[in-house]
Amino acid sequence: MGEPPDPSEEEDIVWRELIRANDAVLVSAVQALLDAAHIPHLTFDQNMSVLEGSIGILPRRILVNECCIADARRLLEEAGLGHELRPDAR
Repeated sequence: MGEPPDPSEEEDIVWRELIRANDAVLVSAVQALLDAAHIPHLTFDQNMSVLEGSIGILPRRILVNECCIADARRLLEEAGLGHELRPDAR
């Protein structure tokens, strides 16, 4: 078996917001693109519909590991989703 991850290494990871959207289909599509490209990402606020009553007012956010933000931005631009990118996710 491998060594357990070193928690001190995980603290050094920086995540950048790639998109913020209320559209669950868009969020799912972006997740699929990132998964297929093996780009590490996290989805925040996906389960907030429980609190908001499923009316879709709270946006979901996809964050990408800082090391891969340029690749993720390029991937979404090539997929025709460049207009969805957060301007501050450089």
